[in-house]
Amino acid sequence: MQERTLKTRARLIEVAQALVASGGYEALRVEDVVSGAGVAKGTFFAHFKDKDALMERLVGAELAARLDRAEVSEAPVSVATLIAALRPFHRFMTSERYVFDLILRYSGAAAIAEIGPIAQCLQRYSVLVTGWIEAGAYRRDISADLLAEGVQAFAVQAMSLQFCALHRAQDFEERLTLYLDAWMAPAA
Repeated sequence: MQERTLKTRARLIEVAQALVASGGYEALRVEDVVSGAGVAKGTFFAHFKDKDALMERLVGAELAARLDRAEVSEAPVSVATLIAALRPFHRFMTSERYVFDLILRYSGAAAIAEIGPIAQCLQRYSVLVTGWIEAGAYRRDISADLLAEGVQAFAVQAMSLQFCALHRAQDFEERLTLYLDAWMAPAA
């Protein structure tokens, strides 16, 4: 890409990040981004297919930053410390319904060419948790990879219920603790 194109893209992202910081992800409008960046709407669409494509980049960057911090922390040795280590990641995922929905939409891909920043982060999450499980005193009758997939699946299930009127009364971490205590406990 040409230097000017890179600068324009960086400016669009910078303006979008500032708007998100002041009003949240869901409130972000393409019109506000192009106005703040001083470019035409067509310029925005030359860089991003739509608002969600920009959001995937912004949300993916935030997830990546939270994973960066988790990756340098000490390996958790219990379900409670595992949940605590993942708390910043999970809290961001549930910070807004829009963010959670976007993450779910972009969490997987049909082909490698389509894997974007959110899917990459969820893969990193799984690899990170797998390593933690291998280092901890968790069950050993199934692979650490499968246990990590379960952690991620149970986390998403518990998050989903946070947005459900019927299940809002139970705290996300309480629900996740119940799931992971049952899933991760060493075989007797």
